[in-house]
Amino acid sequence: MTECKEYKRRWLMLLLFFLCSTSNSMHWLQYSIIANIMMRYYDVSSLAINWTSIIYEACYMPFVFPASWLLQHKGLRITLISGAAMMTVGSWIKALFASAEHFFAAFIGQAVVGTAQIFILGLPARLAAVWFPARQVSTACSLGVFGNQVGVALSFLIPPIIVHNHDSLDDIGEDLSKLNYILAAGPTIMLILVLIFFEKEPPTPAQLSEADKKQVEQTYLQSVKSLLTNKNFVLLFVSYGIIVGVYYAVSTLLNQMVLLHFPGAEQDAGRIGLCMVLAGVLGLMTSGVILDKTHKFKESTLIVYLVSLVAVLVFAFSFSTGMIWFTYFAAACMGFFMIGFLTIGYEFAAELTYPIPEGTSSGILNFSGEVFGILLTLAEGQVLNYFGDMTTNIALACCLLVGLLLSMLIDGKDLRRQAANTPEKNTTSVATISTATTEF
Repeated sequence: MTECKEYKRRWLMLLLFFLCSTSNSMHWLQYSIIANIMMRYYDVSSLAINWTSIIYEACYMPFVFPASWLLQHKGLRITLISGAAMMTVGSWIKALFASAEHFFAAFIGQAVVGTAQIFILGLPARLAAVWFPARQVSTACSLGVFGNQVGVALSFLIPPIIVHNHDSLDDIGEDLSKLNYILAAGPTIMLILVLIFFEKEPPTPAQLSEADKKQVEQTYLQSVKSLLTNKNFVLLFVSYGIIVGVYYAVSTLLNQMVLLHFPGAEQDAGRIGLCMVLAGVLGLMTSGVILDKTHKFKESTLIVYLVSLVAVLVFAFSFSTGMIWFTYFAAACMGFFMIGFLTIGYEFAAELTYPIPEGTSSGILNFSGEVFGILLTLAEGQVLNYFGDMTTNIALACCLLVGLLLSMLIDGKDLRRQAANTPEKNTTSVATISTATTEF
């Protein structure tokens, strides 16, 4: 007699991960959302400031494979502790070296925090699969991704509020130092909480099916090889990378685009980004619930991609209207669909690549997002400097068109995890599985 249980503390595990992810992503746009101020303070170019955001993506590429191996072989607890520890070290480097002559130290601290995200970003799908029953997996995954986006929202909002464009560089330095100490406090607290409370897995599985019994043991390299020889996953890999890369590029260059049309509007740039992320949070929750109810993964992918393409075009033309409220609206529409796609990508990948562990497939997807994030941010940063924001955004829309066409080629019926969990295909006798119970 095998029993599966739903533990109430699964929500505590999700909350701890949520807060850890939030603490990490708060650092991502810390400098680029106030790019004009940081360029003055550190006496560096816009490209140098852009790199404080891009470094998050650049650090991901060399370390994603060892991080995914760690998740697959050592589990959720060790992986999350590793991320929280690195995040704490990096944030204190930035706090202790905030003076104008220490841009290199600030960049190193940012790189360490960016490396920490590798041990955090790929966890939502795996945490949901380990701790939550099948009926809540997509919703739990979307809540996990939600934590990352809350941090991004705060990285849009908080730096422009705390760091002002003073005439005196010393005053800017005081503001920046205050911001860095605030950003160092969160990771420190989270490291302590994760060490005390976070568990690797529940004592008894939260869900039990033939899918669990068919889960094959593979080495990490075998898992990666299986992913990269799966045609549908490769198509999703590229299309996911494109839409996430566009989102990264817009977020990093937002301050510079806004100030081209609305001089002195640093706080508006932050609030526009905040609107984009808050709408995206709603999109995450909506997509998670819809997937749990309908399991229409390809259909959801195509709809979200198409509307994201339209939203980027609307955003491109919003600046020419001279009405900043319209830019707020366009950014919110863009965020709702582009950020909402994150959950769809993770869950669609898990369906297409079963029985590969969810942490491995989501880690490889994130690798694609980071690569395209670097390429599009660097390329569009140069386009912005030489040709303006209209050309920049139209070029990003063209990239989304390519991603949409690739998404159409994915076989939406190849849902392997769903097939393995379908009752009529489950050869395990119902009598051997007791009704799920709930415990703390």
